[in-house]
Amino acid sequence: MAKMKTLDWIAITLLIVGGINWGLVGLFDFNLVTFLFGKWDMFVKIIYTIVGLSGLYSIYTLSKL
Repeated sequence: MAKMKTLDWIAITLLIVGGINWGLVGLFDFNLVTFLFGKWDMFVKIIYTIVGLSGLYSIYTLSKL
């Protein structure tokens, strides 16, 4: 198995956080990101964008396997 790079670990961590957030939204209608950073709409959008880019990066990484 190939050694994981730092960027791989960051992407996995962000995907886990995103998955937990979506689980909270689905189960309890509670959005953790907006709860923590709701007053800063631009920051919330940046977080969602970074999590989305992590998903795209993970697709790229899986395609190399």
